[in-house]
Amino acid sequence: MSQKVNIKKLNPNACIPTYGTEFSAGADLYSGMSEAVTVMPGTTEFIKTGIAMEIPTGLVGLIYARSGMACKKGLAPANKVGVIDSDYRGEIIVALHNHSDKPVTIEPKDRIAQIVLAPYITASFNEVEELDDTERGEGGFGSTGTK
Repeated sequence: MSQKVNIKKLNPNACIPTYGTEFSAGADLYSGMSEAVTVMPGTTEFIKTGIAMEIPTGLVGLIYARSGMACKKGLAPANKVGVIDSDYRGEIIVALHNHSDKPVTIEPKDRIAQIVLAPYITASFNEVEELDDTERGEGGFGSTGTK
């Protein structure tokens, strides 16, 4: 299923997101910076993509790490998953954190993250005195499968 998404280039160095294969769920986001940026070990740098998106109502843009960059270079979004709401029209910026012990340089037009467009449901929260019982109950943090 394909969905049209309007994109505005905010600078001439910006790249339109691309899918790596026909069945990729995430589209690669690129550095839209005009110069290289080095992310030192244990630090976070804000990498501008140079694009803004018009995400359709009912969808959200979720920014995830690129597996190769995270596993091989130690770079991943600082907030783990970025959320781009459909009413946001500003530049998409990825906060990349260096989890490695080596500096990593991001060159202009390098692939830095991926965006997945997904539907979402909003809730109407209803305060109650009691919740329905379940077999699991209040068990959490590793409580299942520990027989």
